[in-house]
Amino acid sequence: MVTIQADEISNIIRERIEQYNREVKIVNTGTVLQVGDGIARIHGLDEVMACELVEFQKGTIGIALNLESTNVGVVLMGDGLLIQEGSSVKATRRIAQIPVSEAYLGRVINVLAKPIDGRGEISSSEYRLIESPAPGIISRRSVYEPLQTGLIAIDSMIPIGRGQRELIIGDRQTGKTAVATDTILNQQGQNVICVYVAIGQKASSVAQVVTTFQERGAMEYTIVVAETADSPATLQYLAPYTGAALANFLCTVNDTL
Repeated sequence: MVTIQADEISNIIRERIEQYNREVKIVNTGTVLQVGDGIARIHGLDEVMACELVEFQKGTIGIALNLESTNVGVVLMGDGLLIQEGSSVKATRRIAQIPVSEAYLGRVINVLAKPIDGRGEISSSEYRLIESPAPGIISRRSVYEPLQTGLIAIDSMIPIGRGQRELIIGDRQTGKTAVATDTILNQQGQNVICVYVAIGQKASSVAQVVTTFQERGAMEYTIVVAETADSPATLQYLAPYTGAALANFLCTVNDTL
């Protein structure tokens, strides 16, 4: 018969106590009150931050945008068909951000910076907030160098400078996309990086633009962000923010954008 000494038992218990490590994790949760049209109303989430990512039970991700006293308005990063009233939501403590890298040059991505051109994943170690603050006036350089669009009517009468904002406005089928694409095509060899954001266009139209860029060698210095007409309204709304976040990052590694 094996005898066990009392001190051995106490040593074993002491070792088990010392090895025991219980990690306490506090999760901020809420309940879905209403969902529809890409918007969900959440009760709870008292400590949620503006633009914070929240996760629903079925894995759908949303962004908390409207913080009210009794509920939180969340825009869904998807169709939301799997979300039901009464289901739980948890905060992630992460502000909406996307990966950024120079490796995105020549690729076609969606609003979440995921590649949709079938050419594999894109490696990135840095992240940038979707709603990044714009650079201050002091840090901006004055407009002193022209940007050649290749369109004689624009370059001769209303020239555009590098660093200048310019709105292309017009009715449907008046050539707004043609002006933008021609400008991108004419930047070849000019050390200019371009970000083309397609919002609500037909997938065939976006594919045609990408094919044109590839045939003319413009994809080497261009990033295409695309959310087509069948994408949820939320993703179309966030598309220009993704393009601007990528552009702001590239401004830090390249002098001309």
